[in-house]
Amino acid sequence: MTFGQGTMGAMTKIRITDADKVVTMDADRREITAADIVIEDGVIASVGSAVDGREYDDTIDARGCVVTPGLVNTHHHLFQTLTRAVPAGEDALLFDWLRALYPVWARMQPEDMFVSAQLGLAELALSGCTMSSDHLYIFPNGVRLEDTIDAAGTIGMRFHPTRGAMSVGESDGGLPPDSLVEKEPDIVEDFIRVVDAHHDASDGAMVRVGLAPCSPFSVSTDLMKEAAALAGDKQVMLHTHLAENDEDIAYSLENFGCRPGQYARDLGWTGEHVWHAHCVKLDAQEIGLFARTKTGVAHCPCSNCRLGSGIAPVREMRDAGVRVALGVDGSASNDSGHLLTEARQAMLLQRVKHGADAFAAREALEIATLGGATVLGRGNELGSIEPGKRADIAIWDVSGLEAAGAWDPVAALLLCGPLQVRDLLVEGRRVVSDGELTGVDARQVAQQARTRVERLMS
Repeated sequence: MTFGQGTMGAMTKIRITDADKVVTMDADRREITAADIVIEDGVIASVGSAVDGREYDDTIDARGCVVTPGLVNTHHHLFQTLTRAVPAGEDALLFDWLRALYPVWARMQPEDMFVSAQLGLAELALSGCTMSSDHLYIFPNGVRLEDTIDAAGTIGMRFHPTRGAMSVGESDGGLPPDSLVEKEPDIVEDFIRVVDAHHDASDGAMVRVGLAPCSPFSVSTDLMKEAAALAGDKQVMLHTHLAENDEDIAYSLENFGCRPGQYARDLGWTGEHVWHAHCVKLDAQEIGLFARTKTGVAHCPCSNCRLGSGIAPVREMRDAGVRVALGVDGSASNDSGHLLTEARQAMLLQRVKHGADAFAAREALEIATLGGATVLGRGNELGSIEPGKRADIAIWDVSGLEAAGAWDPVAALLLCGPLQVRDLLVEGRRVVSDGELTGVDARQVAQQARTRVERLMS
């Protein structure tokens, strides 16, 4: 199964019945008990009580379940799923970790990219994720963005791939090896090609494409400016890494004479069409800048912990009005892709930093759903369960051992567990049914991944 531009077909009428709790994430943040959801042609028609006497193409019994909007992942490097727990990088900080992994990634082939992306997206789907972005910034051995787009089609998730790039190698003072950088004219040419070929701006689109020079320490200032101008011309989004750790700040001060937030502002990298990954080290002025300009942030708590980067100022950003979402980051620095666990980690870290009353479970769930949809520019059609929104819905069985004894089933999604999603709908179509992927055989995906890893290790 594959998809391209336009919406994916769905059953005409679907009814989700008798949910213990529906977490709508609507403007009033309503939570409805013993509720039904009716879906018509991939769009939510009603929430609350279904119309009696109607016939449905599919009925999903949600007794014992909490129903939420689908989770949204706003930062990933799917190519890294084949390089989890690599010994050379297990205990390294960001820059040394990258140096350890670059030679492995340089050996990747198009089939590796496809299998790695398919594995990562399958893992995300089983964690309740209905939409994911991806940041692919290496293109060795004939790799193209299409390798990941094709993989997403087999899973059935909404996909926001970004065409990344690195152009400043070691010989020019950058971090990546020269073998992994590209010439900037070639990068810009491919920016244009992938947007023209795959970006779908229509409502309900399954694929949208963004532009994503990798980081301020791996591309030139000229490429950052050119990408910003091109994104404006093509009306697509911009993404990069920013202010990830202390090394990142030091590099910016030494090479650009300013902090990362000012660098982004000066190059046209702020606004509703821009979101930055990590932002662990933003200061108060940068937080204010992002709030004023409605610039988004992809918070990646597990990766930040794994690499020792620090605790991002999420409480401060949220209080200032910054748009915050969640990202699992690449599986080589997490090394998992479970988005509900990511929401739990975000909640726990803010409590460590600010106190037990600083970040509620429902706030973490909000940034994992509506927050992600908003940061990716799709809050008008996704991220909540209400009439008129697309039917991207996660159904969580809270009747089992993981949540047994819980008094609050919504908070239990984050405080208990970990939970896998029971059913997952994207555009009204089941991507996960009774805990199993519908588009691919999970065992076969895992076996293909093992085969590709053996080749990379050899």
